[in-house]
Amino acid sequence: LQTLQLIHEMAVGRVERDTITYSTAVSACGKGGEWLPAVQLFHEMAESSVERDTITYNAAVSACEKGGQWAKALGLLAEMALARVELDTITYSAAFSAYEKGGQSDQALRILMEM
Repeated sequence: LQTLQLIHEMAVGRVERDTITYSTAVSACGKGGEWLPAVQLFHEMAESSVERDTITYNAAVSACEKGGQWAKALGLLAEMALARVELDTITYSAAFSAYEKGGQSDQALRILMEM
């Protein structure tokens, strides 16, 4: 995975990895169908004391949802709420899709009502 390699080369080269860098990497992993590396990078952010914002959470949730990991996606959504990170239209869309893929139509309808 070139994305992970680049992020780790940045660390070795002592290049600052910020929220934008990580969010882009998480998103790239998700778009490449690599949900696990996306989540690993997401957690690495916290370990490195890099702020995780709405865009970062959305990228991680979307990566999990696209990878068929609906339970993990919903767990990240719950974490997002606990961290008091603002939810947006992308968040709700990913949540709806995750609930739908998880066979939880009642929860999916609840998400629609919250929007």
